[in-house]
Amino acid sequence: MFGRKGKKGNYAYTVARVKAKKSALLKEDAYSKMLMMSLPEISRFISESGYQKEITELTGKYNGVDLIEHATYANMANLFKGILDSAEGELKDMIAADLERWDAWNLKVILRGKSYGLDMEQMKEDLVPAGKLGLAQLETLMGYGSEEEIIQAYGKFVDLAIPQNVLATYGEEKNLAVIEDYLDKAYYERLLLNVDPSSRPKRLFQDFIRNEIDITNLETILKLKKEGITGDVILGYYIPGGAQIDKKLATQLANADSVSAMANDLAQLAFYEDIKDALDDSKSLKDIVAALTKYHRKQAKTFTHLYPLSVIPVIDFMIHKETEVNNIRIIARGIESGLDKEIIKGLLVV
Repeated sequence: MFGRKGKKGNYAYTVARVKAKKSALLKEDAYSKMLMMSLPEISRFISESGYQKEITELTGKYNGVDLIEHATYANMANLFKGILDSAEGELKDMIAADLERWDAWNLKVILRGKSYGLDMEQMKEDLVPAGKLGLAQLETLMGYGSEEEIIQAYGKFVDLAIPQNVLATYGEEKNLAVIEDYLDKAYYERLLLNVDPSSRPKRLFQDFIRNEIDITNLETILKLKKEGITGDVILGYYIPGGAQIDKKLATQLANADSVSAMANDLAQLAFYEDIKDALDDSKSLKDIVAALTKYHRKQAKTFTHLYPLSVIPVIDFMIHKETEVNNIRIIARGIESGLDKEIIKGLLVV
């Protein structure tokens, strides 16, 4: 993937662009303001805050929370694709590789939608066509009648040979977690394989990916432990390649009696101080996910300051943009559902 010899990439130009875009993201007080608004007022507010194109284009087709959800994901996809289109050389390759996560995301959305009997419009609310697959290809996938046809067509679209044993297990169990687990592992495996650490920018990108794998593994272990899943099942979801959580440590964590019982093992992690307050058994899964998300954002910010002319400022912006979009959608859904404003506020990542 990263074979454009002699083309390092237009780092200065791209980083300057994403810095400007990041400075335009919503500030924390904007969320407090939105909590006091109606859905039409939120639509107008975000239209004046960078989402005008998508709100205008979709207003005739959607309204209320549907308009906000479609517009926010469309805006994020458009921004990410725009950054990719203007990047060059190895920088473009690294951004494209990172954005392939959205192909896996979209397949998960479509498969879940099919299993729940959703129609195409309902599934579109959660699609982010920022990876290899554009909206037309995603609509093709949604048009297939069975999950098996969707999975096979997806594999051809993204050049991913899904192993027969994975397909067979899914065919027997009809458990989407089997496919979703494979997609996550395949994404990170391909990402690490394609990042040849022959240059400093690529080594930096690889380091960041390995840290992200640790965060993903820990979130999965803690989530499943909270749900009372046994250690052997939890280990089946382990993604190799992390910087700090190897298979041995993952096994120890998965077999712990409770989340709080993991404290001694987790204390060896470099980011333990960032997440320890969320590791008490009395804390909810939401608290754990929020702590890990905040650490991920902090890590991206740290890498950005250390290596300002690299792919990391781009990744940092994309992480913050995704957080903004998720916060807007949480507020919109919460208001539509009549949730207490303090509850909605507690779900936000700021």
